[in-house]
Amino acid sequence: MIATAPAPEFLTDHRGNPKPRRESMLPYEHERLGSAFHEAGHAVLAMSYGLHVTSSEVVAWDLDDGGWSLTGRTALAADTVHAWRYAAMCAAGAVANVRYLMVHGLWTPDRAAACAAVHDRQQAIDVLAGHGFSLSTDRVPAAGKSWGQVRGMALRKVDFLWREIRTVAHAMNENTRLTGEQIAAMTGLVNPLAPGGAR
Repeated sequence: MIATAPAPEFLTDHRGNPKPRRESMLPYEHERLGSAFHEAGHAVLAMSYGLHVTSSEVVAWDLDDGGWSLTGRTALAADTVHAWRYAAMCAAGAVANVRYLMVHGLWTPDRAAACAAVHDRQQAIDVLAGHGFSLSTDRVPAAGKSWGQVRGMALRKVDFLWREIRTVAHAMNENTRLTGEQIAAMTGLVNPLAPGGAR
């Protein structure tokens, strides 16, 4: 755990707005591991879909009132992935976090709802809209998809890749930050070259 809040890019969404904060419902150790599962869900699905993953990490820091806060970030290059796969990757963080709660006997409706990660959903909506794809939170738009459909895609992929997600999450929880190459080595997935050919 670090003493002060991390850099602004950890605390803001893709629009530059502060990420929403919520009160912890679990002890620190469980929340940290849940955050690691969230980021592992993003990283593993991204890599499985052919996206270059630079790094994935969880960050915890002390608050002035004696408490703590957690966040995470997965850095990747998303220039070439299919729109719906990108959206499923965005949904995978929350899906993996909820599955972590279920597997570890921690699931409650309130805890599952707290995993929603609205900033991930909004990022998917905005990025896809910028490429002419329609993604909606409450309906199936013409020639588009609903967030429920995208979550279903993510759920199937998270189920299929659960061993890899679990491996990455536990390593991230222990080491805080993993590079894409470390994730590839521990899962057997291929981390594609970044745009421009860099590893």
